[in-house]
Amino acid sequence: MSEEAEKKGSTLPGAVEAPIEGAIENGFVSQADDTDLLAQLGYKQELRRQYSTTQVFAIAFSIMALLPSIASTLSFSLPAGPVGMVWVGLCQLIFTIMGILIQIREDCVRLTVSAEEFHTVTLALTQNPTDGFALMLLSLISIARDGEWSASRPVIYATYLATVVVHACMATFMGRIMNRIQSVCIVLNVGLVIATVIALPVGNKSNGLAINSGKYVFGHMENLTTWPTGWAFVLAWLSPIWTIGAFDSCVHMSEEATHATRAVPIGIILSIGLCGILGFLSLAVIAACMDTNLNNLIDSAFGQPMAQIYYDSLGKSGALGFMAVVAIVQFFMGLSILIAASRQTWAFSRDGALPFSSFFRHVSKRIQYQPVRTVWGVAFIAIVIGLLTLIDSAAANALFSLAVAGNDVAWGVPILCRLIWGDKTGKFRPGPFYTGVFSKPIAITAVVYLLFAIILCMFPTGGPDPTPDEMNYTIVINGAIWIGAALYYFLFARKWYTGPKTTTA
Repeated sequence: MSEEAEKKGSTLPGAVEAPIEGAIENGFVSQADDTDLLAQLGYKQELRRQYSTTQVFAIAFSIMALLPSIASTLSFSLPAGPVGMVWVGLCQLIFTIMGILIQIREDCVRLTVSAEEFHTVTLALTQNPTDGFALMLLSLISIARDGEWSASRPVIYATYLATVVVHACMATFMGRIMNRIQSVCIVLNVGLVIATVIALPVGNKSNGLAINSGKYVFGHMENLTTWPTGWAFVLAWLSPIWTIGAFDSCVHMSEEATHATRAVPIGIILSIGLCGILGFLSLAVIAACMDTNLNNLIDSAFGQPMAQIYYDSLGKSGALGFMAVVAIVQFFMGLSILIAASRQTWAFSRDGALPFSSFFRHVSKRIQYQPVRTVWGVAFIAIVIGLLTLIDSAAANALFSLAVAGNDVAWGVPILCRLIWGDKTGKFRPGPFYTGVFSKPIAITAVVYLLFAIILCMFPTGGPDPTPDEMNYTIVINGAIWIGAALYYFLFARKWYTGPKTTTA
């Protein structure tokens, strides 16, 4: 069915009909039954269904924002050299797909709920991509002034704050066209990758710069840390772990998707697959065209290694042009994350799982059926958390790692619970993507890998004897959030929270 046909038949908020049994056919749900399946789970339709399968995929692909994500995290993989840049991304893709197979193999009906992961636990942050956008935007000024200017932390935070407010305004008042904006983001992301892999080699040739050999790109290992070389390579995983880390956002948009049980798993698979393939291509070309003196990139006066790579290959004008597009894509990445996080927070509130749930679960009928209160609630939290970036770079890096570790906890807990209790309770129903006899081995692999990624996020990247400015304070921030959440539950929430609430009565 075409996207236009999907949209014409999309279900608008309104009365909920009686549940229809047997709505799943050939592993998917007919569009007319999206609302009915939601009702079978105890929820009425409150948001407007307008996202096609392509646009659900676009949400995750936009949040991954391949080139901006690579640019934002290149400093984590560069110290290990080209091998750390190129190969760890491919390894991460394999392990992520293993985890995804576990995620989407559960009962496909549950993929119609925006807070699917909430049936266990989840954490969400919008701070990192918006902070990255602020840094990229300000790097344009640095490039224009040939590296003789750098932004102070107050200037970075002010830019970040303004960006969050603009994102919240757009998410509030542009809901009717937000699905179309996501479609545009696909073109921007793919176009930026294609332009980069063409322009960098051409720029090097035009400026008389060498193209690094295949042996260098795929086989050269460096260690610019004080860790052992093997661990320096392992720490390079932080870059692709972040880049391919937003696939679950498809789930959070499921109550606004037509054909949700088809759109969500397809969106997850396509976003990971396309991001992995284009990421490997992009990193290989970047490694082939970059300065082999990696310290020149890591210590770039522009504050962004990717900006230095563009500058070396394409000159000042080319670097300005490409970094401007990278910043634009990063801007929409932050917008997409705010939208997905607001839907997830709204769904949590609908189930009464958050403080002030009765306030935040409201959906504005006057403003295009948008969860306006959660949009601004998430924006406010992002603004408060962003204050940590005023301290130093160590605090900013801790926030980066917090998002990674939080997501891994959210994905790992349901897989672990299914391994321990799924068969014993008899409540687990395989969906159309069930992996059969390979289910448990894949689940075990996924849990072990996610645990590895969580621990990895806690390590200081520079070496085993960090200074206070180089220390990784992720364990402090994570510990505060995890312990705080546990205390909130055991002291208060367990007295009244019994699980998801039905809203169809």
